[in-house]
Amino acid sequence: MSKKALGILLDLESQESCGSPSFMSHTPSKDPQPTSGDDDGGDVGMIPLEEWLPITESRKGNVFTATFHLLCSGLGFQVLLLPAAFAALGWVWGIIILTVGFAWKLYTTWLLVHLHEAVHGTRFSRYLRLAIASFGVKLGKLLGIFPVMYLSGGACSILVITGGKTIKQLVHIMSEDDTVPLTTLQFSNLNSLLDSLIGGVMAVAYSTAVWSLPLTRDPQSQNNVTYAIKDTSFDNIFNAIGLIAISLRGNNLILEIQGTLPSDSKNPSSKTMWRAVVISHLIIAVCMFLVSIVVYWAYGDEIPATGGPIGNYLTLYEQDYSKRAACFIHITFIFNCLCSYPINLMPACDNAEMVYVTKRQKPCSVFVRMMLRVSLGLVCFFIAVGFSFLPYLAVLIGAVALLVTFTYPCFMWISIKQPEMKSLMWLINVFVGSLGASLSVLLVVASALFLAEKGLHANFFRP
Repeated sequence: MSKKALGILLDLESQESCGSPSFMSHTPSKDPQPTSGDDDGGDVGMIPLEEWLPITESRKGNVFTATFHLLCSGLGFQVLLLPAAFAALGWVWGIIILTVGFAWKLYTTWLLVHLHEAVHGTRFSRYLRLAIASFGVKLGKLLGIFPVMYLSGGACSILVITGGKTIKQLVHIMSEDDTVPLTTLQFSNLNSLLDSLIGGVMAVAYSTAVWSLPLTRDPQSQNNVTYAIKDTSFDNIFNAIGLIAISLRGNNLILEIQGTLPSDSKNPSSKTMWRAVVISHLIIAVCMFLVSIVVYWAYGDEIPATGGPIGNYLTLYEQDYSKRAACFIHITFIFNCLCSYPINLMPACDNAEMVYVTKRQKPCSVFVRMMLRVSLGLVCFFIAVGFSFLPYLAVLIGAVALLVTFTYPCFMWISIKQPEMKSLMWLINVFVGSLGASLSVLLVVASALFLAEKGLHANFFRP
């Protein structure tokens, strides 16, 4: 256990218990009975934040619930970008980079799962909480707030955009009329097992449809498929690597999902969580690799290698397969967007309630909770309508958020666990964390160059 981390936690708890917390900070699990302050106006005692906030108010989860939460958060619409990455990288480098990236994500997931209860008596049920304990209050918030909030609110805004555009495409397929007007709209919901169950099943369903349909193509059509890489420039190659990197998602929710599981000395939550991670990631790996390999094999360089709109190559499916098949892909995709929305928004909802609870020293009522979530939903909707070109900036902005997946967990492990300098775990984490930081910088530069070359149509408030 790190004495420095424990000291930071105690200092942060002292700030929070006085009712003036710094934004985004959280109190670890304590005795559910709050202690009262002095009658002469002294400091208010500790309040049971963990029992009052939505992420940790119930710790009755199990392997089944954790698996579907992980599946819904880890297998998203970004999987449809993988064939475009392969079109830019080719067979060999596409497979190598996807394999290395997936193994890298699995390793940092293992680190986070075992850091959840790294400090005795404390459960880090929120990613930012662990960042603050690892790097200090100021540096932890500086490094963690933007990527964590982007992966929460930003992901929800992109879900609004992609979900709405997919509905528009579905209407076009069914009516074959480009003049049908449609407004982008998204309905938020609470983070529940039902959401994750439906969302996970829908993600597997459209992924399976996307890779299985090309297997039914006429074998003669494969004779005309070529796999030539048309653009080998630095910015195009690294933009493709960025598409693979942003598809390896979900680490920002690992600690939150683990926070819903029960834990004791005999059965720590890490055992249950790791079983759920293994099961969910086996399914995710199958979907990701099959979508990447089979779709690229079927269409080759016909797939636009520039990314752009999610699954922009799906227009090929409308030509090659029945209308029913195209509708099935779009409908399952829409349901996945709807069900992924609440689980991605949950960290933002939790933070908003934390501010209210620590200020008012009482749990949120049903009405207050509803209004907070409606307000956050409106913010996401406003961003989606005002900045509907955000999916084109996914690699540029997402490169900064990649630190949450590939870099921070390594240095968190060193800070909290304090392995002996130059030991195997110390060397591995320093190397992997440094490599992740370097990759993030390269992706930001490459994406900026890519946008400068290709241009960006910034259609403000025109979804």
